[in-house]
Amino acid sequence: MSDRQAFGGAVAALSSAFERRASLCGPFLRALPVTGAAISTLGPPFGSETVCASDPAAARIDELQFDLGEGPCWDALATRRPVLTADLQREGTRWPLFREALGPARPGALFAFPLALGSLNIGAVDLYSRRPGALTKAQVVDASALSGICARQVLRRSLADLPVPEPEDGESGHGFSRREVHQATGMVLAQLSVNAADALLVINGYAFARGRTVREVAADIVARRIDLRSEWTGPAEPLPESL
Repeated sequence: MSDRQAFGGAVAALSSAFERRASLCGPFLRALPVTGAAISTLGPPFGSETVCASDPAAARIDELQFDLGEGPCWDALATRRPVLTADLQREGTRWPLFREALGPARPGALFAFPLALGSLNIGAVDLYSRRPGALTKAQVVDASALSGICARQVLRRSLADLPVPEPEDGESGHGFSRREVHQATGMVLAQLSVNAADALLVINGYAFARGRTVREVAADIVARRIDLRSEWTGPAEPLPESL
C-alpha cells in the first residue's frame, strides 16, 4: 500500500471513529512511521485524561506528562504547533523532570501535535518511535491533518459523555429555542465554511467552554452578539523543525 493510500485510509477511519466507537490511535499508526500513539485531553475545559493509547509505553508517556505538568504535549497545545523531537536522548534542556521520569527506557523520538478547534483548546496527540529519527515535511503535514480530524472526534466524544441537562422552563425540543439553534448553525456554517455537523460542534464546544447553554449561545449568534469568525483561530501552519 502506498503512503497516500495509507493516509487516505487513515482519514476515512478517523472521520468515522466516533460513529463506530473505534480507536482514534490506530489511524495514526497506519499512516505514519511511528511505534505508538496516545491521544489526550489537557486542562480545562475537559480535564487531563488519556482518550486512547496504542500500548502501555504510549499510555505511560501521557501519564507522566499529566503528573509532571510538562512535556511535548503541553508545549504543542500551548503553542498550537507541532513539537518534533527526533532524538530525545540529545534533547537535554527541555522537560528535565519528564526526561528523568522516563528513565533509560525512554523512546528514541517523540512528536506531539495540538488538538484545537477554533479558540477551544482540547488536547494533544503524542507519537513515539523506539529509535531516533525525524518525520519528513510531508509526514508532519499528514499528522497535522489527522490531528485536525481527531480534534473534532475528541470533542464529539467529550460532549457526548457529558450529562444531558434538564430542559429549561418553557423550552421544548421542537420549540423556538431549537429553531434558533438550527438558524445559528446555518450562520456558523456560512461564517466558517464548514459543514453543518462541524458548525453545530463549534457551537456546542463554545457553549461548554464558557459554561453556557447551547440555546443561549445560539440566541447570541442569531442576534449577532457573537461572531464565531473572531473565535476561529485555528492552529498555526506546521513548520517542520529538526531537533
